[in-house]
Amino acid sequence: MHPILFEINLGFIKVPLHTYGFMIAIGFLLAIATVRKLAARSQVNPDLVSDMGFWCLMYGFLGARALFIITRWDYFMSAPLDIFKVWEGGLVFFGGLIAACVYSYFFFKKHKLSAWKMIDICTPAVAVAHAFGRLGCLGAGCCYGRPTDEPWGIKLNSDLVDIQMRGIPLHPTQLYESASLFILFAGLLYIFKHKKFDGQVGLSYFMIYPIIRSIIEIFRGDSIRGFVIDEVLSTSQFISILVFLAALGVLLYRLKHADSKTKKNA
Repeated sequence: MHPILFEINLGFIKVPLHTYGFMIAIGFLLAIATVRKLAARSQVNPDLVSDMGFWCLMYGFLGARALFIITRWDYFMSAPLDIFKVWEGGLVFFGGLIAACVYSYFFFKKHKLSAWKMIDICTPAVAVAHAFGRLGCLGAGCCYGRPTDEPWGIKLNSDLVDIQMRGIPLHPTQLYESASLFILFAGLLYIFKHKKFDGQVGLSYFMIYPIIRSIIEIFRGDSIRGFVIDEVLSTSQFISILVFLAALGVLLYRLKHADSKTKKNA
């Protein structure tokens, strides 16, 4: 845990560079680079996609923060100014993903872009940005795991950690998820290169990530993330189930349609 990466001394004031924000910025830059490269391969204007990426980040950030606030509604109503303390962490990824998807739909429609092709271009970028975001979570001390006796357990002393879990070995769930997302990123690039139809990359992501997230949730120890069924089904697991089932249904339909088209052209 290292919430402050370093401080910039301006003489009259020291400006801290928060690890959380720095990692998000790095992830965003790599995501934009990824989107531009994949857009060029798909004969889509990279500059147009970069503009979309910027606004997806903005709306995604607001959506992620909004869902986090909803899961801790009573707390934020008693301390409303804490809503703005985003440098301390406090984003729910699925909230950001949903908000970004809604914005993207209207963007695609406005610019008459193929939604399936654009989803394939964007989803690898989402994975790599998210991977760096989880490294930021480790720095901030949020999204931590349950107590563990494993030798790789980490100790956190952040105010974001429940007091009874501070200073004891915890599952490094931030690293679990970050590593999984980097692997997923590589896998999505492979699928992009060998895909049989537009939408295959995006649908693969919307099936694989919910599985990753649901497994990671088993090791999570931060109760503030919210539960649909207390200590049984977290908010993120519930959303994961819905996303996975929807993506699976659409993928099966798209595969059937692609196979029929191939046989027709044979």
